[in-house]
Amino acid sequence: MELGLDGDAALVTAGSGGLGLASATALAEEGAHVAVCGTTPEHVDEARATLEATGDGGVLAVEADITEKDAIEEFVAETVDAFGGLDHVVTSAGGPPSGSFLDTDDEDWQRAHDLLVMSVVRTTRAAYPHNAVRRGVLGLMKTQSHEWAPDVRVNAVLPGAHETSRIEDLVEQGVERGEYDSYEQGIDDWSEGIPTERVGDPAELGETVAWLCSDAASYVTGTAIPVDGGSTRSV
Repeated sequence: MELGLDGDAALVTAGSGGLGLASATALAEEGAHVAVCGTTPEHVDEARATLEATGDGGVLAVEADITEKDAIEEFVAETVDAFGGLDHVVTSAGGPPSGSFLDTDDEDWQRAHDLLVMSVVRTTRAAYPHNAVRRGVLGLMKTQSHEWAPDVRVNAVLPGAHETSRIEDLVEQGVERGEYDSYEQGIDDWSEGIPTERVGDPAELGETVAWLCSDAASYVTGTAIPVDGGSTRSV
């Protein structure tokens, strides 16, 4: 794609793997400077190498826990220092650990809230002064799209099942438990009920994110775009 993002500065939380890395990679392919963070040192190093090999823009990859307010603020500040500003913010977040309702304690619930909701609040709040351009999160997005217009556009991307390391791990665990005869059977099981009859490639979501960051989507704000193969059953 030629989206006119060359030289822009983009920050992607939880961008050292999964859909966050896919988004960062799509932005890097368009020539943007990209900053990503993660909590696992080896994943951060791997993401840095991947992004440096992808585009000609600058790359910042750091360790940061996005459930921690200070860590988010420091990450934003490092990005602005590295690239001289900030044009695009992608608030990606990994999913909380899987487990049954009764096995999930108060601390688990609080960490999930910090991971999926408060990380968005804190990241966008810290990033707003520098910008050039789940249900609670959607409400936040809608509010910001009104309050920050026309200088800043705010949209949400709603991912369905994509073949990230998280799904790969869940399928492999299912194989080990004997629920599936093979990895391929497990992926086929995840595909059931999806109208496109497959799980997504993370790059497909990344390309959607890159398009939303571009001038081609300059009239798109305050909206939520499912990238889920049609699996959403209601609007």
